[in-house]
Amino acid sequence: MPFLLQRYATPMIVGLFVVSLVSGVALFFHFGQGAFHGMHEWLSMVLMAPFILHLWRNWRPMTAYFSKPAFGVSLVLRGAAALAFVFASGGAVGRRGPPQLALAVVHATPAQLAPALGASPESLVAALKAHVFAAAALDAPIADLVASSGHYEGALYAALTSAAAP
Repeated sequence: MPFLLQRYATPMIVGLFVVSLVSGVALFFHFGQGAFHGMHEWLSMVLMAPFILHLWRNWRPMTAYFSKPAFGVSLVLRGAAALAFVFASGGAVGRRGPPQLALAVVHATPAQLAPALGASPESLVAALKAHVFAAAALDAPIADLVASSGHYEGALYAALTSAAAP
């Protein structure tokens, strides 16, 4: 086990951190959310294993940081930043749903939504199918497409936007 810790924990942390960094920046700028969302979440979870191995291997040197003022200041600043985000979100924990308008859109069927987008129901279904929603049908609620396809909601909104008349 010491060989594994010495050889792989730190390189794995660095590699997974780079993946998390790139995917996090892409998500922040709303680039490729369908591709980066799952990658970012899952590989950030995987990052915990080598991080724990790294802490275990370097515990004694790490404890020297605990008594330094910089550690306490950093801890307080990180806590304050985290609380600021919690309060800014209204204290909601867990996933928050889309605004009411978006709820109305996704609970409509393509036949109901098409006139609002300036498209025919058939062209809306074709646009949904052309993206990643092969199960699209005139009378099926649009919300069911996200659940059945396993794709990110952003892909749905991109498909709806592409179907909208200019």
